[in-house]
Amino acid sequence: MNNKELTNHVRQLSLAKFGRPFRHRAQWNNRLRSTGGRFFPKDMHLDFNPKMAELPEFDRIILHELVHYHLFAQKRGYRHKDKDFKTLLAQVGGLRYAPSIKEVRYTYVCQSCQQVYQRQRKIDIKKYACGKCRGKLRESKKKDRDEEAPA
Repeated sequence: MNNKELTNHVRQLSLAKFGRPFRHRAQWNNRLRSTGGRFFPKDMHLDFNPKMAELPEFDRIILHELVHYHLFAQKRGYRHKDKDFKTLLAQVGGLRYAPSIKEVRYTYVCQSCQQVYQRQRKIDIKKYACGKCRGKLRESKKKDRDEEAPA
């Protein structure tokens, strides 16, 4: 989905859920890490995290940003702490917080009890042991992880 398609999708959601048009632009922002999107009051545009687009909750993230947008346009409380914001967010079914999108790069398995540990950073398996049984850890290979995953 490119920026134009994203803007059109946001416009459709705005009309469907709020009954009001979205007249500005929506765009992807690769620099966003932990947030789903951002509203910019200065020029009224919306930025969205492209990693969130794959999630089933993405439309609810868009609704969250549209709540900021429409409340600001109506000169009502558009910040997270404002009662107007919380009320409208609940009415349209937007997400209050962005879901976590932590990336798993390394998987370790205990050789004794088969406890699985998923990590973003590599650990020294000579230094660390299983937290459950104190057994030795081994790094799980991609093939091993595919076999462990439930079908």
